[in-house]
Amino acid sequence: MEPSKVKASLGQRWSAARPTKTGVLWFGVAAAVVTMIVGFTWGGWVTGGTARRMAEASSEEAVAKRMAPLCVVRFNADPKRGEKLREASAWAQGEFVKKQGWATMPGDKEPESRTADECVKLLLLVS
Repeated sequence: MEPSKVKASLGQRWSAARPTKTGVLWFGVAAAVVTMIVGFTWGGWVTGGTARRMAEASSEEAVAKRMAPLCVVRFNADPKRGEKLREASAWAQGEFVKKQGWATMPGDKEPESRTADECVKLLLLVS
């Protein structure tokens, strides 16, 4: 008798397959690597150091935005404020606000750059 030349279907071949331990191990390693690549590129995963830097930047930005209104109040308290701010060029207004001391917060010795920049944004919105 001659063996039949009919090819087994995919389901039959899948049922008959017996993977080795090595094959299963390498499949698991490949699946883990692909999961990490997808997670870090599209999934929004970050390392601990990156998360820490992002949190610090976010907190510094939030503090600057909260302190900017105080800078505006100090600006409004200066009687020659309009003349002084017009003297500064558009690109140097943040530095000008720092030099005038409007961005120096109570208890600080140095003015904050981010606070000065946010202060200028608020001043430009108001005027």
